[in-house]
Amino acid sequence: MSDDAAIKQLENALALQKKAFLKNQRPSLEERKANIGKIPGMVISNREAILAAMNKDFGSHPKVAVDLVEILGVAGRAAYVLSQIDKWTAADFREFDPHMFGDAAAEVRYQPKGVIGNIVPWNFPLDLSLGPLCEMLAAGNRVIIKPSEFTPATGALLAKMIKENYPEDLVTVVNGGLELSKRFSQLKFNHILYTGNPAVGKLVMAEAAKNLVPVTLELGGKCPAIMQKGSVNDENVESIIGTKLLKNGQMCISVDHVVVPRDEVAAFTDAAEKLFKSKLADYTSSADNTGIISQRHLDRINRLVSEAEKAGVKSIKLGGEVQTENTKRQLPLTLLVDPPRDLEVMQDEIFGPILPIIPYDDIDAAVEEINAGERPLGLYVFGDDIDAANKIIDNTNSGGAAINCAALQGALPSLPFGGSGNSGMGRHHGVEGFRSFSNPRGVFTRSKTNADMIKAFMPPYAALGEPLAEAAYKQATGVA
Repeated sequence: MSDDAAIKQLENALALQKKAFLKNQRPSLEERKANIGKIPGMVISNREAILAAMNKDFGSHPKVAVDLVEILGVAGRAAYVLSQIDKWTAADFREFDPHMFGDAAAEVRYQPKGVIGNIVPWNFPLDLSLGPLCEMLAAGNRVIIKPSEFTPATGALLAKMIKENYPEDLVTVVNGGLELSKRFSQLKFNHILYTGNPAVGKLVMAEAAKNLVPVTLELGGKCPAIMQKGSVNDENVESIIGTKLLKNGQMCISVDHVVVPRDEVAAFTDAAEKLFKSKLADYTSSADNTGIISQRHLDRINRLVSEAEKAGVKSIKLGGEVQTENTKRQLPLTLLVDPPRDLEVMQDEIFGPILPIIPYDDIDAAVEEINAGERPLGLYVFGDDIDAANKIIDNTNSGGAAINCAALQGALPSLPFGGSGNSGMGRHHGVEGFRSFSNPRGVFTRSKTNADMIKAFMPPYAALGEPLAEAAYKQATGVA
């Protein structure tokens, strides 16, 4: 489909969903549960097709990673939302002064926003389309999903799955390229979720602002893993590298670089080499290695390594040699020991299988250096001293954090997921996601027995308003 046709499809779908929303602005709980309940069966029944599509888009993609994240993870998130939706959608009653308002009622009712647009990245094409859909439907919204043009096979499959399970005026998928992406954020959605990089996030936000459309932006960043003194051991190194190898580093909450006590750097590289020798000797060409999403991305990763090596940085390549005909776009993990901070690999989010090792002499100075940069999406601390780890977390700022592991804060459906500063704004996952996609509508129901007190706020003030104000001032100042 051409972008012109895709844009027309998008505009028609938005008009259709807005019209449908006006006819049913508060779907019943039964409707919402039925809509969410379709998601687990939809992904599980399409398992083989999903595995094939992901493998085609990435060149190589581990089946287990697809199963655990894109299929079972999505199904689990839907199940969690269904277990919580009664509580989330209940009215939230608030306090007020009974002397003033009698037996009135003050409450927050979580109202659907309307039609939500979801601009999905290529790295988790189902997890980041169908995952947020759970909370969007729980809030009673209608949804248009725009998959990445870098995952055409998965995008086409997603469109087919959604069409088979939902009417177009409730959920639909529109596939297309760059022009469709630009047009998407220019339209009058009631909310937009964008997951990607900060540069594009700024463009999305600028276009959405023209229509005062609220946005949730998930933007990544250079997520550090900070190792306390004495924490470099086989278990912790395996945890950090294992996280880095998930999607071969193509994950927004992956470990971007690791901050290590200077006298433990050699122990870190030794443990890494030992890990690969014992468990991952053929990693580079194995089915466990996720291919880099495109040749352009692959060329960028190779360039970052080459620039570092030309600058005299020690590099350690782990996982075996690259295939001569690298049609699957697979790469080894490259450790870079103490690269200068002005190299591109230390300036931009890596988003690939490169792990810089940054030595430090003083932990406070290391934390100051992290704080001097942009706020990351995730921050990880390793060490036996949990109080010290929490001190580091309390003295830094990131979207999420974890102690003695990495990225798991983004895997739990109960924890809010999102960024801070340059790594984004807003949240999805859990009750925070439900509330992000809801309008918290304050509703006051007047008591029939307090008419005189409410009239005190209205002219003429002499009879009721002035005595009430005078009595309130005396109470506030302690005058008898």
